[in-house]
This record gives sequence, C-alpha cells and structure tokens, in this order.
Amino acid sequence: MLKGIIEKLFKTPQSNSPQQNQSISQAEVESIVEAKLKEHAASLENSQTEQLSHGRGTSLEEDYTLSAKQIEYALSLIEKVKDEFELAIEPSLLTIKDLNRLIAYNRYKNKGTLVNLVKKGVLARK
Repeated sequence: MLKGIIEKLFKTPQSNSPQQNQSISQAEVESIVEAKLKEHAASLENSQTEQLSHGRGTSLEEDYTLSAKQIEYALSLIEKVKDEFELAIEPSLLTIKDLNRLIAYNRYKNKGTLVNLVKKGVLARK
C-alpha cells in the first residue's frame, strides 16, 4: 500500500490528449465582436427604458411644488440676490429642489448653486 502511494506521488501525470492550437479567422472574430456589441446595445436600451419608466416616478417625487409659506421663503431668499439675479419663472412653479439650492446659497454663499438655478431656468441674470 505504501509502495502504491509513493508511485502515485512520483509518477508524472500523462496527458491523454495533446493541446491543439486552433486559429480563428479574422471574419469569425469580427462576427463574434459584432454580436457582442449588438447584445450590449440591446441590454443598454432595456436598462435605459427601465430607468425612464422608474425615473418618471422618482422625478415626480423629487420635484414637489412648494406650499405658500415655502414660496414666500424662497422669494425672500431670491430678494437677497436681487442685485444680480431675478426670478425667471412663476413663483408657483418653484420646486423643493430649487428651494434647497437657494437655502444652500444662503448658507454657504456658493455662487455655483445660483449658476445651476440659472441653467435650469429658475433665475435669470440682470
């Protein structure tokens, strides 16, 4: 029994089938790559469609309209920057996102938040 174990340890394994190198033609490679690209594009389309269907619901949740008190507060914040900016939309169209940006500007004095509101069309430069 010990002799059998020693033989198994020192015996080199023999490969029954030699490895064969198969070459793939350029046309086959191109067709495989093209098929993979089409598959990837289709999966991207599906994921974008899925995101849009889910995105509509989330964008409605994010862009709540403001209450009367919130609109008054937002207008008071806009009043503080009236030298450079003016409200470009109706106050009733302001959203919570816009209010949060105005609050962020008021707190941190970061002009980038006002620039974002200008890009969105909420504020306009004088």
